[in-house]
Amino acid sequence: MSPAFGAMEVEHYSKGVLLEPFVHQVGGHSCVLRFNDTTICKPLIQREHQFYETLPTEMRKFTPQYEGVVSVNFEEDEDGNLCLIAYPLNGDHDNLENLDNSDCEPKSKLLRWTNKKAMLLENEKIPKEWVRQHRKEEKMKSHKLEEEFEWLKKSEVLYYTVEKKGNVSSQFKHHNPWSMKCHQQQLQRMKENAKHRNQYKFILLENLTSRYEVPCVLDLKMGTRQHGDDASEEKKANQIRKCQQSTSAVIGVRVCGMQVYQAGTGQLMFMNKYHGRKLSVQGFKEALYQFFHNGKYLRRELFESVIKKLTELKSVLEKQESYRFYSSSLLIIYDGKERQEVAVDSDPEDLEDLSEESSDESAGAYAYKPTASTVDVRMIDFAHTTCKYYGEDSVVHEGQDTGYVFGLQNLIDIIKEIRDESSE
Repeated sequence: MSPAFGAMEVEHYSKGVLLEPFVHQVGGHSCVLRFNDTTICKPLIQREHQFYETLPTEMRKFTPQYEGVVSVNFEEDEDGNLCLIAYPLNGDHDNLENLDNSDCEPKSKLLRWTNKKAMLLENEKIPKEWVRQHRKEEKMKSHKLEEEFEWLKKSEVLYYTVEKKGNVSSQFKHHNPWSMKCHQQQLQRMKENAKHRNQYKFILLENLTSRYEVPCVLDLKMGTRQHGDDASEEKKANQIRKCQQSTSAVIGVRVCGMQVYQAGTGQLMFMNKYHGRKLSVQGFKEALYQFFHNGKYLRRELFESVIKKLTELKSVLEKQESYRFYSSSLLIIYDGKERQEVAVDSDPEDLEDLSEESSDESAGAYAYKPTASTVDVRMIDFAHTTCKYYGEDSVVHEGQDTGYVFGLQNLIDIIKEIRDESSE
């Protein structure tokens, strides 16, 4: 039994777990869902699953913890709402080599249900007029989703005011537009494909945001190349164009999504990948500055920890023979909740967790220092990762992933520039 299936959850899980949108997803196109407080799940892609089961030990601290596989069904609840339900996978890891989610893409516009709760459209007892009206409503919903997506693409940077009352983190679910877009599109794909199948395999991964009250998340697309070795000519050309027209080609990294809490105004700021693609190198630097700024002040105490972890990751990747992390992303996460401040003349126990960085020394005994903040740096999305150990791959690369390492070094240099310029 995987870690996600603890004793406290077995009874609940045996009946199926309702999967909800993962509200802290800020980039990517694959649907990420919330399984429980500490675990998320996403559609199983064989190559990514293989990566998590075979990744080098030294890379584990820089990737989410892999927690197993579940079976996910597309169902309708008692109120007629469409939802995704996770069930235990019989045999746990058995027969995974035969799994493929490539047919998650819609193959038919005709909606037919395959579970017991569902209404079969072919049923003669259902009036034909009802069927026509139902199809009309579904078509309208589909068009509405497309319109919302187009609006989202145009609204590349959004600000949402968070209500002052209540817990800030509880307000996220009502605001994150990218998360909802991915969730709605996943439901749409699975619904349109219900005629062909209604059982999918999803992998369970550690929820990297669970330790933070108000997660600030930066999703960076890494490397100078994004297309996998198995990409079609059309896909290859499209990915090359995106790299050439963005900072990917110049510095090996571009913004794929961002979520930042603005403590000064009580707002959440979201930046999507369409805006990230348009940024110049200077614009990328300004976006990084914005990520570390909470609307009141720059979170300078975060820089050293981020730089240290990025440098360590770079050292680890430089030693990875043959690996290529095409289209992979790098997440930087910290807590947007305003840091508590402790008086310098406080008891020694109160000062143990203070950051090394001091504030205004001239203020004497009444000066305040920021408490130490935790920053996480993790690699995600390995659907196009390859290495020589993947026997079925036709292309075998040698040496390190220079494009990814190049992007990491430039990222480190730019963050150091922001740090140094802000301290002048």
